[in-house]
Amino acid sequence: MRIQVRRTGGFGGIQRRGEVDTSTRPDAHEWHALARQAVAAGQGTPPAGVPDGFHYEITVDGKSVYAADPRLTDEQRELISRVLKEGA
Repeated sequence: MRIQVRRTGGFGGIQRRGEVDTSTRPDAHEWHALARQAVAAGQGTPPAGVPDGFHYEITVDGKSVYAADPRLTDEQRELISRVLKEGA
């Protein structure tokens, strides 16, 4: 499974990206469960956020959904954090 996150917005407007390929990871099942939950709670179009808040595009195996602060689910927040931290 390929998981990509693109974060835009914020005070500085700096874009950040991360990507994780779970195919060789020993914890792949955890990533898959988290990704499924995050995508299920996402929206098909970018939602309205708050001024200077972050907007996210979460893509799992080619399917993209959108989310924005402060209305992230716990699963979305965890997935975004992990991908941006561990992803290339």
